[in-house]
Amino acid sequence: MHQLYNPKDDVKTPVLFFTGKGGVGKTSAACATAVSLADQGYKVLLVSTDPASNLQDVFRVELSNNPIEIPGVENLFASNIDPEEAARAYREKTVGPYRGKLPETVVNQMEEQLSGACTVEIAAFDEFSHLLADESILNQFDHVLFDTAPTGHTLRLLSLPTAWNGFLEESTHGASCLGPLSGLGDKKDMYGKAVQALSDSEKTTLMLVARPEESTLIEANRASLELREVGIQNQMLIINGLLQSHDSNDEVATAFYESQQDALTKIPKELKLINTLSLPYVPYSLTGIDSLRQLVSDNPFVDRGNNNEDIELNQLAQLQDVIDDFSDKNTRVIFTMGKGGVGKTSVASAIAVGLSEKGHKVHLTTTDPASHLDYMFKNSYVDENLSISSIDPEIEVENYKKEVISAAGELGEGELAYLKEDLESPCTEEIAVFRAFADVVARSENEIIVIDTAPTGHTLLLLDSSEAYHKEMSRSTGSTPESVKALLPRLRNPEETEVVIVTLAEATPVFESTRLQEDLRRAQIVPKWWIINRSLSATGTEDEVLKARASSEKLWINKVENELAERCALIPWTKEANLNNDNKITQS
Repeated sequence: MHQLYNPKDDVKTPVLFFTGKGGVGKTSAACATAVSLADQGYKVLLVSTDPASNLQDVFRVELSNNPIEIPGVENLFASNIDPEEAARAYREKTVGPYRGKLPETVVNQMEEQLSGACTVEIAAFDEFSHLLADESILNQFDHVLFDTAPTGHTLRLLSLPTAWNGFLEESTHGASCLGPLSGLGDKKDMYGKAVQALSDSEKTTLMLVARPEESTLIEANRASLELREVGIQNQMLIINGLLQSHDSNDEVATAFYESQQDALTKIPKELKLINTLSLPYVPYSLTGIDSLRQLVSDNPFVDRGNNNEDIELNQLAQLQDVIDDFSDKNTRVIFTMGKGGVGKTSVASAIAVGLSEKGHKVHLTTTDPASHLDYMFKNSYVDENLSISSIDPEIEVENYKKEVISAAGELGEGELAYLKEDLESPCTEEIAVFRAFADVVARSENEIIVIDTAPTGHTLLLLDSSEAYHKEMSRSTGSTPESVKALLPRLRNPEETEVVIVTLAEATPVFESTRLQEDLRRAQIVPKWWIINRSLSATGTEDEVLKARASSEKLWINKVENELAERCALIPWTKEANLNNDNKITQS
């Protein structure tokens, strides 16, 4: 068992960056650390640049860009930078000079290109760079904590000299996924100081946060390696939500504990070289100062009580209701969509099996390794109506990169280096994989197609605009295949296509799913079904800790059911995502 994380003993540098996959508990870890340091008499500034941050909910106080002192914690100041607002300001600074000078359709397309996650990240980086580079600000505080760190991709991109010359405006291959960086040219020195501060092991520690789940540990390892590449070597891994003990008579608790322990045996070898600590799985919600103090105290396990409203869970729809709905309406294309780690593949597989057993001819395609699908179906009889394929994102991305580089023509060494780094963007993988999915759909007119991911509304709008404005969008999309052009109208047709949003009954996954839904609506796609996956509330567990946490889920189930989803279904937590012949996701 990993030693418990305690800021009194484990914080060694004045600047801390918390990073990790959505929903792993970055904000809780950062807030608990900030409170502990302030209680020790240090003057602390906590800054969130996470679009999904619930910093205000944690401290129960309204926050803005300007730091304010947190009531009840002397010496603690916090600010909540809105990266979406920063991105809007950045967009307007970049696009504004072209208004009235270029056709409105071209300006609109430029705005859309600057609406992706990469632009939000660079805008957030702009906000906290001035903090890292401004010694007068740092000198006011003993510790500065950031809830969310920049990715290695962004840091590498900004470190290339080509990012700061006229190449982007003159290039024939189109604009960067970050948009024209000319609007940031006057900040090159500030960015350089920020990157230097991040790389200073005496000044900064990167706090990698993961849950005891294989997917989040893989993501932590990826982030660790990426950031080591750009010189950020001082790293610590915090495994959040580690169940310390369980009721051995409770089957759910036993399965939950064993699942976590199994994930810990699969920690990537590179992560094992990093100082690793843990935060316990606790029976209370991590909102309010007292809960944060208790999390990193000598006795973090006492139940603080949950006052959540009662919800009749048996009245919520089940997975079978989703399958019946698609069957009755003869939906032809079904995407499961959500952030990594919420269970898109298992949900897509269950839907595909259910529809095939109802007599529909179904093709399931996934970006997960084929071995994972083999495992998922190992205890099942696969109906003859069901066919399965697996798309390898690495192969698709590599082919796509070659196509884009070839289309760019003759480039100088610096320009080629920039283009290659630009193609490391998450946007590249999404577009490359989507093109592969479009090919599958085009080949399968006579089958229901179930796909375990979906493009964001931003990507769809880029692909859509590229049909009319190929020159501006050629970098992002290459030459748009006919299969992609044909699929876009189908995605907008609710008679043919459904996007299912998969989430968890937790704050960050719900916030992120809300943004996904808004993004899709911009692209004229309205999801009907939300599926709340891996719910402890639906298991009937009597384990003291798990039962208390199940109660805390109800707030988020209620929000999805009553505010966000047209229809909502609930799937119980289970140890493994295996399928039996009743289309259920069952324990192995």
